Amino acid sequence: MRGLDPRIHLLLVRNVALLGQVRQCLSRTNGAIVSRPDTILIAGPTASGKSALALALAERFGGVIVNADSMQVYRDLRIITARPGPDDEARVPHRLYGHVDAAENYSVGRWCADVRAVLAKAQKDGQLPILVGGTGLYFKALTQGLSAVPPTPPDIRARVRARCDYEGALALHAELSQRDPAMAARLKPGDRMRIARALEVLEATGRSLADWQRDGMPAILDPDAALKIFLVPDRTELLRRIDARFDAMLASGALEEVRALAARGLDPMLPAMKAHGVPWLRRHLAGEIALAAAAEGAKLDTRRYTKRQLTWFRHQMPGWTWLAPEAAKRSISEAIST
Repeated sequence: MRGLDPRIHLLLVRNVALLGQVRQCLSRTNGAIVSRPDTILIAGPTASGKSALALALAERFGGVIVNADSMQVYRDLRIITARPGPDDEARVPHRLYGHVDAAENYSVGRWCADVRAVLAKAQKDGQLPILVGGTGLYFKALTQGLSAVPPTPPDIRARVRARCDYEGALALHAELSQRDPAMAARLKPGDRMRIARALEVLEATGRSLADWQRDGMPAILDPDAALKIFLVPDRTELLRRIDARFDAMLASGALEEVRALAARGLDPMLPAMKAHGVPWLRRHLAGEIALAAAAEGAKLDTRRYTKRQLTWFRHQMPGWTWLAPEAAKRSISEAIST
């Protein structure tokens, strides 16, 4: 801009800077999203329509769908977790679905390492990453990082503390000594609260509490460069979807899938063995309850879980745009087309 009046040059510089600030900071106007994102994040309760929305957007905008659901990572659980089927996977690229054996204890730490590589590949290939799922801790690690002592999901905390009650602190300390000897060496065998906390963190993240206390985990994405949508269906419609989806799972072979999983004789404490519906169907297969009772128990557990998902996101994930499913596709499409 040699020879330009300095006052005009200064005005141009200021206008360019202001435009950049507006594009970064102005994320919505009267509920309409206005800045083009680099990444789409779609969360929401179970059965809220996340996968269908992600598929429609990926087809329209050349996206790659990336799993952010802690149960859909397991290859043994396609039907019972409502994982995308082969037809959907053939329409657009899907990543981090069914890539883990049920015998493994997959963690948020491993997911972060896996998703970092997937996002780098998508950027290299010029694809729009669309991360979709209902596991809040995955999204929190992605956008906020995890603190030195990460929050433990309530279901993991309740399970470990129940075990502490009926197995005793000594038994859990012995388990901790096998799985995390460095942390176990710091704790007295009778210190039930600290032992339970160490096991909770290990279960939730796959990393030792000692490691978290040392260095934590940084965020992977710049949250300002991502469009963060949380789907909020009508409650009555959500409950109807939950019931209809489980009935459809049974019709599609969920019972046979769980039968094959049970035949492997895996540790019942593994995450895959506790996926919604699996414990109830295993009880039916063992002759303890009728299939109708197992189905009703699984549906009830899922309904309760969706309430916890809503509460967790409301308190742990500020800055997300909450939209009804029917409005989300329109708003995201407008943002991407901007």
